[in-house]
Amino acid sequence: MFNLFGKKNKDLEIFSPGVGKLIDLKDVPDPVFAEKMMGDGFAFIPEEGVIKSPVEGVISLMPDSRHAFGVTTAEGAEILVHIGMDTVALKGEGFETFKTMGDKVKVGEPIIEVNLTKVKDKVPSMATPIIITNMDEFEIKNINLNAKEDEAVVEYVKK
Repeated sequence: MFNLFGKKNKDLEIFSPGVGKLIDLKDVPDPVFAEKMMGDGFAFIPEEGVIKSPVEGVISLMPDSRHAFGVTTAEGAEILVHIGMDTVALKGEGFETFKTMGDKVKVGEPIIEVNLTKVKDKVPSMATPIIITNMDEFEIKNINLNAKEDEAVVEYVKK
């Protein structure tokens, strides 16, 4: 496409939502995430219970079960953080929220605290996918599973 003003699509970034081991999405033990049916991204296995916002934006999803949250960025990317597998069945037990729908958040701001001791033995896995759910509007340029805590894990652009 010819660009009269010389502007390029700006690379956008997603950071890890906490302290833990980064893993490839295909290694998540749930086909909905592993086969990227809901979107693309990465996952991590939390080592600490505080789950933080991986992007700057607005909380756009906060189910009553508190097992997940969504953040919509200024560019319109819808980022889902799904804490553990089958955690919805816990109906919020072991989860505490710090934010609600419509709250503005920055990268690294605490959103949910999960009591890992209480939750991890009740679910098949604590693998936590972080995905862009509206991939029809965005393209992932790079995923760095070796990223340090203050480095972007995913770089993506708006199509």
